[in-house]
Amino acid sequence: MTSELRLRPVRDEDLPEFFAHQQDPQANWMAAFGPVDPADRAAFDAHWARIRADPRIVNRTAVAGGEVVGHVAAFPVDDRTEVSYWIDPRGWGRGHATAALAALLRELPQRPVHARAAKDNRASLAVLRKCGFVVVGEDSGYANGRGAEVEEWVLELPADGAELGGH
Repeated sequence: MTSELRLRPVRDEDLPEFFAHQQDPQANWMAAFGPVDPADRAAFDAHWARIRADPRIVNRTAVAGGEVVGHVAAFPVDDRTEVSYWIDPRGWGRGHATAALAALLRELPQRPVHARAAKDNRASLAVLRKCGFVVVGEDSGYANGRGAEVEEWVLELPADGAELGGH
């Protein structure tokens, strides 16, 4: 299935799919650092309007088998570029996250690239490692998806690193 995965720019008609994806309680718990209220459509729309209007942010829709399966993004955090992704829970375990992140990384000329994952989110850590990221530190912060402080790994795809995923 992942061989069919492709990225394309986010379209207006993708947003209802993204909103539906973030309604899953397990997905919010796994992601940890998601929206304050995943069911708040006005906040969701405002967030997407803001990030789609920012030329520094690269947003892509992940499509597999003709279906929207999630989205990936690269965005500035201070002087660094970070990446994130959200895959529809119905598509978990099919390699969509790895394929989508690998495809996004092929679009990005800048290195290093950074990412974060809750320490207990083994699936996300595996995706990042498959794409060449290595753990370079630790952090913690309040996670809306869990209503608690959560420890996380800070990862980096080094300037001289070779991405593995999606090849």
